[in-house]
This record gives sequence, structure tokens and C-alpha cells, in this order.
Amino acid sequence: MAIHLRELKKVYVAPDGGAVPVIDVPEFNVADGEQVGLIGGSGTGKTTLLHLIAGILTADSGSILFDLTARRAPVGSLKSPETMNQAPAGVGSAAGVAPGVSAPPASAMLDYRSPALPNAAQAPESEVDITRLSEADRDVFRGRYIGYIFQTHHLLPGFTALENVLLGMSFTGRKSDPEWARHLLREVGLSDRLGYRPGKLSVGQQQRVAVARALANRPRLVLADEPTGALDPKNAQQVLDLIRKLCGEVNASLILVSHDPTLSSQLPRVVSLAELNRATVM
Repeated sequence: MAIHLRELKKVYVAPDGGAVPVIDVPEFNVADGEQVGLIGGSGTGKTTLLHLIAGILTADSGSILFDLTARRAPVGSLKSPETMNQAPAGVGSAAGVAPGVSAPPASAMLDYRSPALPNAAQAPESEVDITRLSEADRDVFRGRYIGYIFQTHHLLPGFTALENVLLGMSFTGRKSDPEWARHLLREVGLSDRLGYRPGKLSVGQQQRVAVARALANRPRLVLADEPTGALDPKNAQQVLDLIRKLCGEVNASLILVSHDPTLSSQLPRVVSLAELNRATVM
């Protein structure tokens, strides 16, 4: 899913009543299936920008346009950085499948336009400006199209790893898919921990469950907010590799923010938040 930000601004009110500019992004684009690293230190607006894109916060002005026209690749197919901006093979053909590649079963694909958003009639079906949606519609849109990975796992302590991933599927109106949930947990190396609650898992394992949960609905976009910040270097690298692999598997665009250049620089495209965000945040 391609994303286009235009003249996006967010201002907070200081305790003394003064205005504190936090986000001032003139333009930012992410192509369908592209993986982008945003690098920046404290006070560069990393989390606020992701919250705006996700519709958790509302912008004061500007637009965040999601282009839903690009169809995802079959589950299991991967895009390399070199082919990230190329048109998908088979576009324009009746089948829409690359020569020599069998079409995936219907169960491997999701229809991301049905059921429609409650106010879908107010916007073209192919494009959604999340800044124009109500809070309730933003919640629906986020649950259906966006996977979010936080710095801390935010798993529910009373539920097992498998149940936490399945709960991530419960906010879209679709039926849960236990087979896909188990597949994700296998992919993150936790096939033998399905019945473990978070308290019985290591910090690295907890974050891997969080990665699986973020991919539970086969999102079109994954937002990762310092997802390795609480991990040691070995586990941080493993989690980054898993995020990139699973985003490639479902052909989700990825925006990952980090203060660590050794991690973010591994993505095909890296953008400095200090240059992207014109706001001066103290």
C-alpha cells in the first residue's frame, strides 16, 4: 500500500499555553511494498509521526493519503530491494499472475475492500485520507490495513502467545485464522511456545510474539516504533530480520523508526527525520 504525506503538521500546547510545533513534514512518500527506515534521536517526532500515520493522533493540517489500488503479491512471495518499485508481474493480464507461477488459493488472499469502511461513500474506494475519517473509522481502518509494533510488546499477560496473535485478528470483522497465527509463530521461531503466557517468555520472545501479532491481519502497512529498543544486539538483529521477512511475505510496506543507524541502515531506503521534519522539537 502506497502512502503519501502532504504538508502534515501537528502542534502541541505547552503548559504555559504556547504552541510547540512537533511535526511539520512537507512531503513524504512510501511506495507499495517499500521498506523505509526513519532515523532520528530523541525529540525528532518519531513516535508522533507514526501515530499520525496510524490515525492514533489527528493532524492539525495536511493529508495522509493511502492508495489502496496496488494489489498485494501472493502470500509467500518476496520483493527484493531492487524490484521494490517495479510494477508487479502480470499486471494487465487476465490472471494477474507472473508466467510460470500458479495463482495462490483463495484462502491465501484477502479482500481489503470488503466490508467497506462505514463512510466509504465519502471517499474514492481506491484512496483514503485518514485525516478525514472519524475516530471510529480510523480504528476500523487501522485494524484492517495497519500493523503496529511498539518498543515494548504490550501483550496481554493472561493470554498465551497463540491467543495474543488471534486477538489481533478480532478487530476487523473477519473470522480468526488459527492456521495463519500458528504459521506466524513458527516463522518467528516460537512453534514450541504457542501455549506459553508472556510471563514465561524471554523479552526477545515476547517481542517476537508482538511481531507475529502485528502481521496477524496481513496488513498493507507495518509501522515499527523502535521495535528493538529494549533488546540486546543479537535479539535486535533477529527481530529486525523477522519484521523484514514477514513484511515481504505479505507484501506490506514498512516504516521503521529507530535511533540506531546500524539497524535502520539495513533497510533499502533510509530517511533522516531531522531533514524530513521541519519542526524544531526540544
